Amino acid sequence: MMEIIVSGMRPTGRSHLGHYHGVLKNWLRLQDVAECYFFVADWHALTTHYETTQGIDEAVWDLFIEWLAVGVDPEKAVLFVQSQVPQHAELTLLLGMLTPLSWLERVPTFKDQQEKLRERDLATFGFLGYPLLMTADILLYDAHRVPVGVDQVAHLEISRELARRFNSFYGRDADAAARVDRGLQAMGKRAAKTFASLQQRFQQDGDALAVPEASAFLAQQAGLSAEMREQLLAHLEGKGREILREPQALLTAASRMPGLDGQKMSKSYGNTISLREAPEVVEKKIRTMPTDPARVTRADPGTPEKCPVWALHQVYSDADTQAWVRNGCTTAGIGCLDCKQPLIAAILAELAPIRERAEYWAGRPEQLREIAHAGARRARQRAEQTLERVRAAMGLAHGRRSR
Repeated sequence: MMEIIVSGMRPTGRSHLGHYHGVLKNWLRLQDVAECYFFVADWHALTTHYETTQGIDEAVWDLFIEWLAVGVDPEKAVLFVQSQVPQHAELTLLLGMLTPLSWLERVPTFKDQQEKLRERDLATFGFLGYPLLMTADILLYDAHRVPVGVDQVAHLEISRELARRFNSFYGRDADAAARVDRGLQAMGKRAAKTFASLQQRFQQDGDALAVPEASAFLAQQAGLSAEMREQLLAHLEGKGREILREPQALLTAASRMPGLDGQKMSKSYGNTISLREAPEVVEKKIRTMPTDPARVTRADPGTPEKCPVWALHQVYSDADTQAWVRNGCTTAGIGCLDCKQPLIAAILAELAPIRERAEYWAGRPEQLREIAHAGARRARQRAEQTLERVRAAMGLAHGRRSR
């Protein structure tokens, strides 16, 4: 059985080299070895930009054009638009019924984004609940793994916790509650109160240390059988029959793509090179990049590590070119424009076929929509299988026919 991989991108404008090196190259590898669901997260765009929706539709199709242009293949991966699969909204609603508010409020980006985007009113249900939508995106397809960077692992953890919580409520044996009650009675009121506090620390506060502490605590309770200890620990962890799969992180290497100013390439920094940038614009952007401030004149030697151009050389230049740059910079043997010329050539060579294929797809809007609609049909069929299990577990099937 092939692993199932789920990943999405928000439609926030045209993709740049940071997206290509940080995300899309990984997608190209994964589509050959896994069952992949790649989607445009247009509903997610509304969580922070609900009042300014102009441009979202255009950005959706820009992403499709660029995915196809770099080689993402709709015959190998399911490509779709999130809002065309209503099952995402239904599972989000159902998960919301059992999600503690404290879990949402402790998601790392909740307060961070509120601080960074103070000019926006983010005191909305949509912004608070975006982790539920993200979780539905993942759990709907029984994802084994989700590509994330190290700094995003904490975001995925809430999806794992919600799957575990759902399974604990709806995946238990009929007599599980009675067995837990017998265990709590066997350990006595005082110990049961301590156990309840450990359970709260884990299930509501997300304190992972509560699990080994509870295991050690249960081992000390003389009145418990081994079976009771096992049942109580499973109850604390929220373990039950697997209805929703707990996704694992597929750690991806941090993108090495620096921007034109040496910072990470990002639209918010205004330091990007678009995948469809015109050659003359690419050349102008690189020629006007800042360099080592110590090189005031052509005769001044410099230090490559203090120059944003050197960071790009580490991505695009081979060892011989990098050695030439280092020697020429530190000895003032070459000027900054000389140093930039190999980069201009390398980046233009990388972008040329992407830009050509993007022009091809941009001229075929109907074909783009056919690909998106076909992908959405496949995604809905797969998502509906999960929702049938969820509805049945929650007592909501009511003899309905699947869509």
